[in-house]
Amino acid sequence: MLLNDIYADAVTYAAKAHAGQVRKGTDIPYISHPIAVSALVIENGGSEIQATAALLHDVLEDCGAHHGSEISNRFGPDVLRIVEGLTDSVPDQNGEKPEWRPRKEAYLAHLAEAPRDVVLVSACDKVHNATAIADDYASVGETVFDRFSQSRTSTIWYYEELVRVLSSRLGPDHRLARKLDAAVRRWAV
Repeated sequence: MLLNDIYADAVTYAAKAHAGQVRKGTDIPYISHPIAVSALVIENGGSEIQATAALLHDVLEDCGAHHGSEISNRFGPDVLRIVEGLTDSVPDQNGEKPEWRPRKEAYLAHLAEAPRDVVLVSACDKVHNATAIADDYASVGETVFDRFSQSRTSTIWYYEELVRVLSSRLGPDHRLARKLDAAVRRWAV
């Protein structure tokens, strides 16, 4: 796959949208996550549209719904459709999101029916997140869960459900399904 100027523009757009944000409980610039997710998409046979959407996958959720029209105009309606399919909620005018558990249950139900292009990018996102948790768990132990708004038990529930849904959608032998399961098993003990 040859990546065109739209992909490069998406890297810049995502970096500006996430400027000043860091990964939970770290000083790692947040942009490292969408770049890593995009790399996983490319490595796992995704299209340029999917790789571009991966770069932008958290922009609506973390930076605001006002980015939607700009994403569609600059990167195309298919990129926006995938980004929207990866967004479990957008903050309201007060910056608030719906309650965590119902939001995650709705996202899991959505993934069970989502188009395959959305499922692949979601799997890459979840693999990167679960691997980061596993790496941090190996370094700091249980305190890694202090970074999250939910308990260790809730976090484990969510990721085990992601393994179940994504394995069902991709097939249990799919490389990403196996990677997600292995990463979650490193800390969901």
